[in-house]
Amino acid sequence: MADDATPDTEGTEEAPKKKSRLGLLIGLVLALGFGGGGFFAVYSGLILGPDPAADAGHGAAESAVEALAPVSFVALEPLVVSIGTGSTARHLRFRAELEVNPGAEADVTKLTPRVMDVLNSYLRAVAVSDLEDPSALVSLRAQMLRRIQLVTGEGRVRDLLIMEFVLS
Repeated sequence: MADDATPDTEGTEEAPKKKSRLGLLIGLVLALGFGGGGFFAVYSGLILGPDPAADAGHGAAESAVEALAPVSFVALEPLVVSIGTGSTARHLRFRAELEVNPGAEADVTKLTPRVMDVLNSYLRAVAVSDLEDPSALVSLRAQMLRRIQLVTGEGRVRDLLIMEFVLS
């Protein structure tokens, strides 16, 4: 009798329903359609494109080149600094130019011996490992520029342009 009960219960149970993949397919088609439409809109310039008003004046702006701001340079004498002690002595060859405001060339030229003294003193005090590090040149340049600006006074020297920086 136990055998008779088993087939009856199996026959009365329903098979589980398969989930429809129609929703997934519709979502995928819509995502591809909206993605392609968005790409076309951005690529053709309909969305996030250049401003049409700016395009009208673009041709005239391209032909007229802006004039450079007035600038003057004062060349510094090449500097050779001995670094290290004893048998490990090395030399740093340094050459730079100062970008100065127009009209301040004479003042900065008069103060060139002080500028050279400040640069010489600073470069001798810097560790050799800092001089060998390529990324340290930016901070060294900033430190030297600040010291030069203190010597020459505010508003005269704009920038320090390093022309040669060779450690041998």
